[in-house]
Amino acid sequence: MSIQNRISLLGLCIPIAATVVFATAATTTVAAQDREFTPVTSAMLANPDVADWLNWRRTLDAWGYSPLDQINTDNVHRLQLVWAWRMEPGASQPTPLVYDGVMYLANPNNIIQAIDAVTGDLLWRYGRELEGPPDPILSSRSRSIAIYGDKIYLNASDAHIVALDARTGEVAWDQTVGDKAMGYRYTSGPIVVNGNIVAGMSGCERFKEDVCFISAHDADTGAEVWRTSTIARPGDPGGDTWGDLPLEYRAGADSWIPGSYDPETNLTYWSTSQAKPWARLTRGTDGDALYSNSVLALDPETGEMEWYYQFVPGETHDLDDVFESVLINHNGRRSLFKMGKMGILWEIDRTNGAFVAAHDLGYQTLIDVDPQTGEVTYRPGMIPQAGVELEFCPDFRGIRNWPASAYHPETQALYIPIHPTCVSGTFTEIDKVLEAQYYLNTGWRSQGTTAHPDSPDHRGHLVAMDINSGEILWRHSTRTVPRSAALTTGGSLVVSADTDRHLYFHDASTGDVLFQTRLPASAEGYPITYAVDGRQYVAVPVGGNRSNAIYVFALPVETGGTP
Repeated sequence: MSIQNRISLLGLCIPIAATVVFATAATTTVAAQDREFTPVTSAMLANPDVADWLNWRRTLDAWGYSPLDQINTDNVHRLQLVWAWRMEPGASQPTPLVYDGVMYLANPNNIIQAIDAVTGDLLWRYGRELEGPPDPILSSRSRSIAIYGDKIYLNASDAHIVALDARTGEVAWDQTVGDKAMGYRYTSGPIVVNGNIVAGMSGCERFKEDVCFISAHDADTGAEVWRTSTIARPGDPGGDTWGDLPLEYRAGADSWIPGSYDPETNLTYWSTSQAKPWARLTRGTDGDALYSNSVLALDPETGEMEWYYQFVPGETHDLDDVFESVLINHNGRRSLFKMGKMGILWEIDRTNGAFVAAHDLGYQTLIDVDPQTGEVTYRPGMIPQAGVELEFCPDFRGIRNWPASAYHPETQALYIPIHPTCVSGTFTEIDKVLEAQYYLNTGWRSQGTTAHPDSPDHRGHLVAMDINSGEILWRHSTRTVPRSAALTTGGSLVVSADTDRHLYFHDASTGDVLFQTRLPASAEGYPITYAVDGRQYVAVPVGGNRSNAIYVFALPVETGGTP
């Protein structure tokens, strides 16, 4: 491996692996793995080996938690950088997977790399060749990938699903799922449920004679098993919630964050984004706009919708709840926890979709939620009217966004990266015919985003939120916003970051920062932890286009090989 750069961090001089091709290339194999490979089973995905990180949030319940405890509150201050790897340029928010000592890493522009998780050496590289230029804003990122059997599964930005041989990177199959010309694309990966590859489609901000959907595919061939629309079509159940709008003008409800799965209920839970355009007056309907801004409980064998729960019916400010669904057995109930852009932690019974509780962080100024029923009402003057200036909190990025929360079973708390703000501006009507061929004009004219009055000096926080009461147990406030998911571990640790390039390791119970360092670029993506040959590592993706890299930390090895 050639060494083109070196960095000094934490007192160590570590080579950055730099075997990188920056142009989008055809399918290539750099080097095959010369090691045995045991296929990944559904049982392994349901209960991963503690050493591995096999799913987007490690487990299919989306906890973002690892039981590994070699790195803990007593020794975390001794962490050192052990290797780093330079990634491809572009929008980068990845989740590495680690299986049996190999890291599989999604890079921008549909590039996958397999890396030795101990040394940082490249094992193989796959680069997908696209027809036409990629979308520079949205479609170049791949937040996650999946592993099953002997394959790695990539949701590509041209609305294909690609299966790669996990040992070599060679293409096993390539399935067209949506038409890229209609705007369809993937920005996050699939999950594997009972041997099916289940994926949520995005790219539904355009008007077209079709809608977004969730689909399942045969893991061996890519053949479609089922497809479930995320928008109620005219004449279908719930179709009247869009009024008399024809199918062409029913947009949105993208499912761009991976779902969860509960083998005990045998349901897979997928969330949908807002209806588009954002405001009711711009869409031309006052109805609930099903199944936007909802969590859908789907039968994994058929795709049939067993139940749905819509968080804010007819949501009208681009403040949806599309993010991770965290499955926790709580107070004798199988619960689903969800926090969206408004900063409200919802608890839903995941067996039947019944409302249980809603805990508001207190930053949003738009709605009230009945604590007994979950019914949502907009506060006076908060439903947009054409040309009338409106000020509200938060802005369109929300109190939180795609950086995922993490749950710790010992503290019974969710650790959530947030960034409170406010915004003002006006909504307008649009010419639907004129907009049909392009990305939708949102009908929004912004007067600018401001700091939230309750957080004037801190643009970011990590909050520890008790799932029983909604109480904030502690918070870590930062000058800048977070663009990194949280991670929790059996060592009673929580990992977080800010965009001042700081990486923090907190005591999960108190929030005390036990160790911090400053990275060459800000952490952006989903940190993970894994172990190989008894040694625990923490891998942190960083972003910034040409600063994209992954940094891997561990405790120093003492004489005899024990960290």
